[in-house]
Amino acid sequence: MKDLLGSLVDYRDLEGLDPPGLDLLAKEIREMIIKTVESNGGHLASSLGAVELNIALLRSFDPSKDRIIFDVGHQAYAYKILTGRKDRFKTLRKWKGISGFPDPKESPFDHFNAGHSSKSLSAALGQAKARDLLGQDHHVVAVIGDGSLINGLALEALNHVNELDTPVIFILNDNQMSISKRVGGMASHLAALSVNPMYRQFKRFLKYFCHRVPEGKKLESLLERSKQTLKRFLLPPNIFEDLGISYWGPFDGHDIQEMEKIFSMAKGYGYPLLVHLLTTKGKGFKPAEEDSEKFHGISPCPSALTSGKPSPGSWSEASAACIEELAGLDPRVVLLTAAMKEGSKLGPFQKKYPERFFDVGIAEGHLLTFAAGMATAGLLPVVSIYSTFLQRAMDQLVHDICMQDLHVILAIDRAGLVGEDGETHHGVLDLPWTRAIPNLNVMAPRDLEDLKWIYREALKTGSPLAIRLPRGAAPASICREGDTPRQVWGRAERILKGTGWCLFSYGATIPLALSVFEKAEKTDVEPPSVYDLRFLKPLDVDAVEEALRTHPLAVVLEDGNIEGGIGEKISLLADRVRVASRVNCLGVPDRFIPHGTVREQWEHCGLVPEEVLKIYEAFKGR
Repeated sequence: MKDLLGSLVDYRDLEGLDPPGLDLLAKEIREMIIKTVESNGGHLASSLGAVELNIALLRSFDPSKDRIIFDVGHQAYAYKILTGRKDRFKTLRKWKGISGFPDPKESPFDHFNAGHSSKSLSAALGQAKARDLLGQDHHVVAVIGDGSLINGLALEALNHVNELDTPVIFILNDNQMSISKRVGGMASHLAALSVNPMYRQFKRFLKYFCHRVPEGKKLESLLERSKQTLKRFLLPPNIFEDLGISYWGPFDGHDIQEMEKIFSMAKGYGYPLLVHLLTTKGKGFKPAEEDSEKFHGISPCPSALTSGKPSPGSWSEASAACIEELAGLDPRVVLLTAAMKEGSKLGPFQKKYPERFFDVGIAEGHLLTFAAGMATAGLLPVVSIYSTFLQRAMDQLVHDICMQDLHVILAIDRAGLVGEDGETHHGVLDLPWTRAIPNLNVMAPRDLEDLKWIYREALKTGSPLAIRLPRGAAPASICREGDTPRQVWGRAERILKGTGWCLFSYGATIPLALSVFEKAEKTDVEPPSVYDLRFLKPLDVDAVEEALRTHPLAVVLEDGNIEGGIGEKISLLADRVRVASRVNCLGVPDRFIPHGTVREQWEHCGLVPEEVLKIYEAFKGR
C-alpha cells in the first residue's frame, strides 16, 4: 500500500491530491492517530471524527496567514500531523514532546491555546476585529463542537457577533456529543436543523449562483433582505440567523470535496457565517464509533483500545462510591456534573439514582448556581467537577454558594498535577484561590478510610465543603496502625514521630513524606515527624503551631502552586507566633508545568525524597 502520508511534508502538499488520494490520506492519518493514542493515551474519538474536516480546512485556508482556531483541541490531531509535526507526532503528550492541544508556543500554525472548551468563538471574534483595525487581509475560522456550543462563553460570543460587523467563519462540528451525549435545548435545536435539508439545498444553490453571475452581489443583497420570509416557510426557527449570523448547512463533514466548495464560497461571503457540519465521532475505528463516550479519551495503556476499562481503585471511583452511599443514607442527596460522567466514574450512581443525577453539559458556571438553587430549596447537592474546570465557575462558588453559606459539597477531581493533558488541565490552582473564600471548608483525605469518613461527616455540616481528589489510585489505608489518633473533624494528625524536623503534607503528598521518613531512617539523617494536615481550610492552627515550636525545621509538601499555597499560611503562622522554626516549601513553582507523566512532573518540581533531604542537609550545615 502506498505510504501517501509519509511522502507529504506538510499541508502545502495537499493541493495536488485527487479524491482517491484524499480518501487514502484520511485513512493513513487515522491509522497514525490510533497507533499513537494507543501508546501515549489521548483524545481518540473526537480526533478520528475530524480528519476530513482538517484536510478540507488545510486545502481551503493557509494557516501561515489565515487564523484557524480550534475549540478545546480534541479535534486537532490531524491538523498537527499536517502542519509540520508528523514526524514528532509519536511524542504526543510525552515529556518534551508535542502537546495534546493546540499551543502557539509549539507551532506558528497554532493560533490560540485551546485546552478548555467554548472559547474559540470569542477568540476568533477578537482576532477578526484586530485584523480589521490593523488593516490586514486574512480569514479567521473557529472550529467548535456542538457540545461546546452550550457553554455561556460561546453563547456570549454568538450574541456579540451582530454588534461587531466583521466577517468571521464559525464551523460547527456536530457529532451529537461533547464528551458524553450532548444535552438540553440546543441539542434539540441542532437536531431540528440537521433533518431539514430543503432550505439548506436551496440556499446553497443561490449562494453558488450569485457568486458566478454578473451583478451577483446585488442579487445576493436582495436575497439577503428577503431571506427571513423564505426561511419561515422552509426551516424551523434558527437561532444563528436570528442573532445576525448566516447559517449554511448541514453538510457532510466527511465529504472533503463538498466542504471545499462550501469553504471556498465562505471565503468570499463577507459576513459572519456559521457552517454546520455533521460528523461521526470515532469514525474509522469501530469500537470508538460504537461507544464514542468511552473512547473520547483513553489512558496510555497497550490494551486501552480493546478494553477501554478504567484503572481500578481510582480516587474518582472511590469518591463516586461514597456519594452513592450518601444518597442511600439521605434522600436529599443529589449528584451534579458538567459533562464529566465518565471521567469521574459517575455512571453507577446515575444507573441507581437516575432521578437524582444531573449532567448540565459543558456549563460549569450554571452547574454551581444550579446546585446553589437546589441547596436553598432543601436538597443536598454534591458537585463532581475537575479542579481545572472549577476555575471556570469561580464567581458562582464565591457569590452563589459560599457567600450564602450553602450546604454544597464539591468533589474536586484531578486535583494536583495530572500528567499527559498538561498545563491546561493541572489542578494546581484550586487550593490557592479556594482557601481565600470565607465559609468554605477544604479537605484532602490521605486514604479511603479518610475519604469515607469525611463524606459521612460532611452530611452533618451545614456549610460549603470541598474535598480534593488527586488523579490515580486511592490507597486503602495509610498509617492507621498502633496508637494513631482517631479521626477528629478539623484536626491534623501526626502520623509518624521523628526528631529535629517535621514534614507537613496532605493528600497526594503523604506518600512522598513517608518515603522521606524511610530514606532518613536508612541513612544518618534523623527521621522527621510527619503531619497529615487533612483540613486545609480552616487549617488546624493549634497542631501546626505546636509542631513549629518543637521542630527547628519544617518542610511543607504541596501538590499545588506554592504561590498562595498552604506553605505561605504556615510561614505566616511561624512569623506570628515568633517561633525559631525555619519553614521551607516544596510544591509547584510559579510557572505552567508541561505535559508528561505525573512522575516526570513531580521530579521537575522537586517533589522527590532527595530534594527534601537536601533541604534538611543544607539546614544542618548552615
